[in-house]
Amino acid sequence: MMISDTKLMLKKRLRRISGQVTGLERMVDENRYCVDILIQIAAVRSALDSVGIELLTSHLQGCVAGHHSPSAHIETQCKSEEELYAEVRKVLKNFLG
Repeated sequence: MMISDTKLMLKKRLRRISGQVTGLERMVDENRYCVDILIQIAAVRSALDSVGIELLTSHLQGCVAGHHSPSAHIETQCKSEEELYAEVRKVLKNFLG
């Protein structure tokens, strides 16, 4: 389970990314130069990757390493370590793929 500071930080970053995506839409509407739009798309991807890394780190610390603690997310409390490691492998494959 995410601690509230991490959750607030992730929400703030996601709102910023949402603004970037809105800006991309505006750039398309304004017929901006394709290269400029592509650069902004790359920036959004990078920002999303950064959020994903933060979320994955939080998951590893709070849910995988601390899956037996009362503060762990309910989804992880009933899983074995092997199941959690398999889940992390699957998520990493999708995230990095």
